[in-house]
Amino acid sequence: MMIPKLHYIAQGNSPKELLENIQNACTSGIELVQLRMENASEKKVLKVAKEVMKITSHYQTRLIINRYYKVAKEIKADGVYLEKTDTSPTIVRKYLYTWQSIGAAANTLEDCEKLLDQEIDYISLGPFSNQITNKNLNTALGLNGYTAITDVLKTPIPILGFGKINIEDVKDILKTGISGIVVSNAITKNFNTIKTFNQLLNASVTQEQRHTFK
Repeated sequence: MMIPKLHYIAQGNSPKELLENIQNACTSGIELVQLRMENASEKKVLKVAKEVMKITSHYQTRLIINRYYKVAKEIKADGVYLEKTDTSPTIVRKYLYTWQSIGAAANTLEDCEKLLDQEIDYISLGPFSNQITNKNLNTALGLNGYTAITDVLKTPIPILGFGKINIEDVKDILKTGISGIVVSNAITKNFNTIKTFNQLLNASVTQEQRHTFK
């Protein structure tokens, strides 16, 4: 299963704004959108996800649902992304269709090792930068943290970086063994950055393809 190297976590203060931003990201060439609606009910997430699916399907963009795996199954999204406090990937895997992907969050080497024992398709490792405000993930890893973890991990499973990543960080992040990135703010501020991010990331695309088709 090929995991795109650039993931966009859609932002928006209302469903309307969220849909507009997803539309903009898709027209700008994003390959994968993650729908993350914090503090929203499952019913509301389902309603918005159905609208998002109309956009992403049109552009053949992959759609990942954050946390709500039952919504992901119902709308036949491409997969689900699980935070550290969410249901175990092993349980979620039994519920989803076999073709749906599962990504999961990690903050430490121990987190990564635990996830590798479960049926996941990629790991998002972070936060990269200290600016992020997430109570569950408080240690900023930076380039040294990424290198320390990827050196030990040695896995064919794609490890993506997340947490306030900007264009100027990408080249150095890729040198650490991280294979892709998850971005929200930088893309929402300027959808033209998608093209630049993709250009910077594509340097190592062939290597990832070789890994994932083993």
